[in-house]
Amino acid sequence: MQPELYSDGIGEITVSGSIVRVDLMSLSATERDANNTPKSVLRQRIIFSVEGFANSVDVMQKALQGLVDAGVVRRTVPGPAAHRDSSGTGGAPRDGKLAAPSARVSPNFP
Repeated sequence: MQPELYSDGIGEITVSGSIVRVDLMSLSATERDANNTPKSVLRQRIIFSVEGFANSVDVMQKALQGLVDAGVVRRTVPGPAAHRDSSGTGGAPRDGKLAAPSARVSPNFP
């Protein structure tokens, strides 16, 4: 069995030439900020070629669309000033956030 790593999300993506670095973050069990909220800490860094990163984004977008189609996550409507999709495909905002129905939201990803 291969070792597995849990992540609360991506903290930062850095592009340097033909290399893309993706920092995976998790909430700390011991470190807290001034508001007593768990701090986000680096857990692992994934390093891609630009092509490998682009292919990975494509795979994640397809997986996300499957989750949306299954009702596991839903697109939330942004405020009135946000840009909206004018494709005529139901009005889902191009820059809308995603949320799992009735799920807790991580303080790291507002």
